[in-house]
Amino acid sequence: MKTTLKIWQPSSYRYFNTMKLFTIGFSKKTAECFFTIVRANSIKQLVDIRENNTSQLSGFTKKADLKFFLRELLDASYVHIPELAPDKVIRKNYKATKDWDQYTKSYIQLIDSRGIINRLKEDSPFIEPFVLLCSEPKPDKCHRALAAGLLTAHLFTDGEIIHL
Repeated sequence: MKTTLKIWQPSSYRYFNTMKLFTIGFSKKTAECFFTIVRANSIKQLVDIRENNTSQLSGFTKKADLKFFLRELLDASYVHIPELAPDKVIRKNYKATKDWDQYTKSYIQLIDSRGIINRLKEDSPFIEPFVLLCSEPKPDKCHRALAAGLLTAHLFTDGEIIHL
């Protein structure tokens, strides 16, 4: 299988000191492809925003394995913030209706009710550059894009979102 690397390239109109917020999904990626992309983008921390990070379906991204691979292969750290994940009700409703607008509204309301953005403002666990992890292969119709948008709107106002 041929691997296509996604490496962020700065736009000519951007300042180099702009904070970059990366996102990545692991589905449909081999471990080799996944860690090559993460390494190529000089990621220092992976922020896992899945509710369940120990499922057999997670393959090489199960919490214990991922922490080991990040540390040993990339000298990067791992943090799990399940409060940025949608709950089962939101996921179930979306699976039944495929209504992305409703999913988005429900997700934003949930994140607001959890108060996680304010807690992250007070005590940020982030080490730059970091990447938000989810399972979906693409960011459209994935909560990692919504989480990245909320983080750049409230914590990293000079941030640029880069989907790997």
